Amino acid sequence: MSKVQTDYYLTARKFWQTVTDRDVTITESQLQQQLEAQKRLFNIFQAGNFYYIILNMYKSELDFVDSNITRVLGYDPEEFTIAFLMENIHPEDKPYFLNFEYQVVEFFKALPFEKIMKYKVQYDVRVRNKWNQYQRILHQAVQLDYDEKNYYRTLSLHTDITHIKQEGKPCFSLIGLDDEPSYYNIQDTSVITRSADPFTKREREILKCVVEGKSSREIADELYVSLHTVNAHRKNLLAKAAVKTPVELVRIAIREGWV
Repeated sequence: MSKVQTDYYLTARKFWQTVTDRDVTITESQLQQQLEAQKRLFNIFQAGNFYYIILNMYKSELDFVDSNITRVLGYDPEEFTIAFLMENIHPEDKPYFLNFEYQVVEFFKALPFEKIMKYKVQYDVRVRNKWNQYQRILHQAVQLDYDEKNYYRTLSLHTDITHIKQEGKPCFSLIGLDDEPSYYNIQDTSVITRSADPFTKREREILKCVVEGKSSREIADELYVSLHTVNAHRKNLLAKAAVKTPVELVRIAIREGWV
């Protein structure tokens, strides 16, 4: 690893270590239990392959790498570290990554303890795979292991969205759950302001299902509403997003960080 790359990693490590002053050891069984409990907070994009990682904030190392990483990026779990990931981020996206991580840390440091579990981080960057090609990876993260003073571990889901977003700048969002305010497609990361949500709660539920690739019938069955209601909401979603097709809706939803 070159000195420039080492400094790049150490900068991110300084950010992460401002939210914890010690490490807490947990067993493999406890780690798996926490992983399963938190998966519900993610949108699983069935249109793309994905894998999980768990970042130890104090050590700035990965405690867990999902074996699905081989299917997504070609790497073996044993060779994949957080420093290795950062090395392989596209050079143009590296400043975005550092800026996003700094803002994430500052946001969670200021967040009341009872609201920590109600926020999800989301941004995208391009990552070089085993075959020396860049894939656009959607990074979604929630806090996995924390107390009132420290953040110990973060759970991240990385989804390949190369086929959905071929170009454009990385997009950064902080998404509130359980009716907490969200901050979509944050452009000026020096000032994070609440976004005006363009969608109703029900429309957002249906948008999530559309992005997951579900049919109108599947959405109706999942949400216990009529097929007519689902189709009406889908028309509203297209109109509000100013697009004509579900494919365009998915692309703009990813680009704008709406899900």
